[in-house]
Amino acid sequence: MADWVVWLVVAGGLLVAELFTLTFVLGLLAGAALLTAGVAALDVPVAGQVAVFGVASAVGYILVRPFERMHQRSPALTTGVAALTGKRAQVTEQITGTAGRVTLGGESWPARAFVPGLTLNVGSTVIVTAIDGATAVVSPEEL
Repeated sequence: MADWVVWLVVAGGLLVAELFTLTFVLGLLAGAALLTAGVAALDVPVAGQVAVFGVASAVGYILVRPFERMHQRSPALTTGVAALTGKRAQVTEQITGTAGRVTLGGESWPARAFVPGLTLNVGSTVIVTAIDGATAVVSPEEL
């Protein structure tokens, strides 16, 4: 079988694999294999074909990488209780190291102080440092 046919089969296989992965990397490799098929049709030796494939792959990656970085997805959004960390809350029942309540995001949450032995009075504003199960672990707001 002629070398250029082998490179066309490789390019086709990489394109099919790209359809399943959607990473665009295999698409770049498929383009490099297609270019190498053209070079192989000119009767360039196998070592030259491999070199063309390597260089074409590298150049494709270098040219496309800046555009890929521009279009990367934004960092994952924090949702659920993880999004509550760092939020302000209002103390509705005195908070000790083991018990208390706060209003957080319009909802009443059980709370406890981050520092054992610390007491936070009703009406004070606190910062949620963590969520432990269904309990907000809070610290006093620092100015």
